[in-house]
Amino acid sequence: MRLARVLAWAVLAIPAAAVAALAIGYMRSDNDCERQLALTPQRPMTAVIRCDYGTADVLQLAQVEIPVPGDEEILVKVHAAAINPLDWHEMRGTPYLMRLSSGLRRPQDLRLGVDFAGTVAAVGAKVTRFKPGDAVFGGRSGALAQYLVVRHDRAVAPKPDNVSFEQAAGVGIAGTTALQGLRDAGRVAAGDQVLVNGASGGVGTFAVQIAKSMGAEVTGVSSARNHELVRSLGADHVIDYKTQDYTAGDVRYDVILDAAGNRSVLENRGVLVPDGRYVLIGGGGPDAGNWIGPLAKPLQALLVSPFVSQEMSMMLAQFTNADTQALASLLQSGAVTPVIDRLYPLAEVAEAIRYLEQGRARGKVVITVE
Repeated sequence: MRLARVLAWAVLAIPAAAVAALAIGYMRSDNDCERQLALTPQRPMTAVIRCDYGTADVLQLAQVEIPVPGDEEILVKVHAAAINPLDWHEMRGTPYLMRLSSGLRRPQDLRLGVDFAGTVAAVGAKVTRFKPGDAVFGGRSGALAQYLVVRHDRAVAPKPDNVSFEQAAGVGIAGTTALQGLRDAGRVAAGDQVLVNGASGGVGTFAVQIAKSMGAEVTGVSSARNHELVRSLGADHVIDYKTQDYTAGDVRYDVILDAAGNRSVLENRGVLVPDGRYVLIGGGGPDAGNWIGPLAKPLQALLVSPFVSQEMSMMLAQFTNADTQALASLLQSGAVTPVIDRLYPLAEVAEAIRYLEQGRARGKVVITVE
């Protein structure tokens, strides 16, 4: 009886302790935003910051110090930066699980943005790969600002001359996600039947072009208004998701890259070949749920995958220098051309994110930085 009581108390105590720890962590989770805003920078630059989680209304332009590059870093004068769903997830702090690393009550990192393109302004003492004046693009946190620093051996590469700064700025997250989703998770080979769900969006426009460069036969799923765009990117077939359910068709695909997430995992499995690969890389907007949100379908894929012959997976892109270089080569060759929907100045970044949250952008939404 005593052992049973001890076990019963333990079962109750463990979750109670976890709740208490989260509550204490929440109350003690803060940032020094107000202090930073009160400082007068000696070498000022404009950057987008937010002191609290919330809608785009929390964003503000602030004068902060221009960063100084370390020995293995370069200082980039940003000419353009792109926004991604990642930015509004971080802005809102949703799903709440992500706050375990970003700050429970208030964001620990005040800055936003990842994708950038610009000109090298200064280099560290050990940098030989770049020099001041070089045009570059890549991915680094805090990109929504006039300057940023990035390690020379991380996700940064020379910008090809045949693309603009605005186009190059849109490559980072979306291009890397499409490349790794098709090449690594999807293992696309020449002759494969590949379906891209959400083919007119940020990731989708890259995915259609990259899949074609791999020799695949590509079907793009989008609204009818975007069919001309998707075909121009190289899609062999297009499907209007509003009038036709691709999971109810007769075609079987080797790879499905799902950037929309508007069909269930099991529905997607039904149109895969027996050894096909389903790769979920997106889906769901700000109203998808605060607690789990877009994590619900990845959990379904993980649960289903061990019991079926097909591979059902979710992928999060990882920036690497090698893949940034690979994307630069695709840009240089003309195999991939970034699609830009709208340009916004840095002062209108809140409006740009509100537009992106609607889920109707054709390609990338890019911020110009003066």
